[in-house]
Amino acid sequence: MGTEPEGAGAEPSSSAAARAGESGQHGQPGESGEYVPDPRRWKALTVCLLVGFMALLDVSIVNVALPSIEQGLGASESDLSWVVSGYALTFGLVLVPSGRLGDALGRRTAFFAGLVLFTVTSVACGLAQNPSWLVIARLVQGMGGGLLIPQISGMIQQLFRGAERGKAFGLLGSTIGISTAVGPLLGGLLIQGFGAAEGWRWVFFVNLPIGVLAFFLAVRLVPAACAEHDSSRRESFDPVGVLLLGAGVLAIMLPLVEERQWHGQGKWLLEPAGVLLLCAFLWWERSYLRAGREPLVDLRLFADRSYSLGALLGLLYFAGFTTIFFVFTLFLQNGMRYSALQAGLSLTPFAVGSAASAAVGGRFITRVGRPLIAAGLVMVVIGLAGAGLAVHEVQDHSVGWALAAPMLVGGLGSGLVIAPNQTLALQSVPVAQGGAAGGVLQTGQRIGSAAGIAAVGAVFFAALADSHNWATALDHGLLTALCFVAAALLVALADVMYGRRQARRTRADGTSVPGAGWYRP
Repeated sequence: MGTEPEGAGAEPSSSAAARAGESGQHGQPGESGEYVPDPRRWKALTVCLLVGFMALLDVSIVNVALPSIEQGLGASESDLSWVVSGYALTFGLVLVPSGRLGDALGRRTAFFAGLVLFTVTSVACGLAQNPSWLVIARLVQGMGGGLLIPQISGMIQQLFRGAERGKAFGLLGSTIGISTAVGPLLGGLLIQGFGAAEGWRWVFFVNLPIGVLAFFLAVRLVPAACAEHDSSRRESFDPVGVLLLGAGVLAIMLPLVEERQWHGQGKWLLEPAGVLLLCAFLWWERSYLRAGREPLVDLRLFADRSYSLGALLGLLYFAGFTTIFFVFTLFLQNGMRYSALQAGLSLTPFAVGSAASAAVGGRFITRVGRPLIAAGLVMVVIGLAGAGLAVHEVQDHSVGWALAAPMLVGGLGSGLVIAPNQTLALQSVPVAQGGAAGGVLQTGQRIGSAAGIAAVGAVFFAALADSHNWATALDHGLLTALCFVAAALLVALADVMYGRRQARRTRADGTSVPGAGWYRP
């Protein structure tokens, strides 16, 4: 993953074949096959970020709407769980196959399919007349979101390179951070405006104007080059790999997302079953590649330290990052009796900090490298610890004000983690692998989120049952989330030290160190 500084405009280090895979595939090819930037690339990115914001917003916006859904539809606790976790489940299941689909059929085509599916099912969610209708619509909506996100990261790989790619991923990271953190605030505003009984419907209806606007903008602005497809990948879509990976991810995620509703210990038997299925998937992918065909996921990706450690760091960080909003929403709304809008406002400083630092981190990551991410993780740890201290010291209705400063610090740190980590993880990935590689990263993040919420939720509710004190329960939940963030920090620090040893060895003997690029001949 390299910690050696690079020039702002320098192309990140990769193998010769990886560089050749990039030549002429970002933007438009020139007469000599050299890279020529597409003049519409920044406008196309704006459309992609708008769509990404819409899809990722629905991961968190529904949390504050659950009481409204319960009141308006008479939904049970199990129904409400599936409204939240069902979306995350189907979203995570289709990410990798969707990335491969975009690589094979053209990212522009897959992007439009996902956008239409997501927008239509959003309307279906808002029109729901009973809980079953809403749950089914949310499951399909999650598929639409999972189809969209890999195309966005794939198109960034295709349209940008060098320092521009870092900036583009920085903006994507801002979008991820803002959409996750601003969800409770926007949901609170909609429920406040339209009333508790029907306000939840507008949480979904808001996607209709955004989706329609994005569709017509994408028709004009997304370059035709993004519609290109690889016929060889199209002819070998690897259906067995799709089934094995989907079954493995489902077996692992289902007990996690249903941890509170699925009683009994039998559900945890699915975890080893999921691991076995993923082992079978790895065996199949290797066999498929040896047979000369194109696998769903080229496992040579993980030979690159940038990609493998980036995927691990993302999984661990999202296990801690997304749980912050889960426990604070519960604490503020149920413990401190905040309204949905007040709870959302209390978490807004995190979104502001994340948005401000993510764009900056995207500009500097190619020069600073992994130390920037480590610094961001340290700031997140400090922010979460400060938030816990604020809750401990201020145990009245003004706690929201006390949380503002530590939440801002945590948000500033988070913005230096998500987008820069994605930029480094994908820096050596050939463009033809961009969608599938991005899908694998996102799948890891979704599994991390589900595992984190299950673990933190279990600790949180156990502490609440023992102490009957919401502040004590929050302390325990935050400590668990901090453990995940600290584990991500250890991964980043280990990579920093390894990268420095590599740099010293390279300067000493004047030779390159194997392992920098995954596609080395």
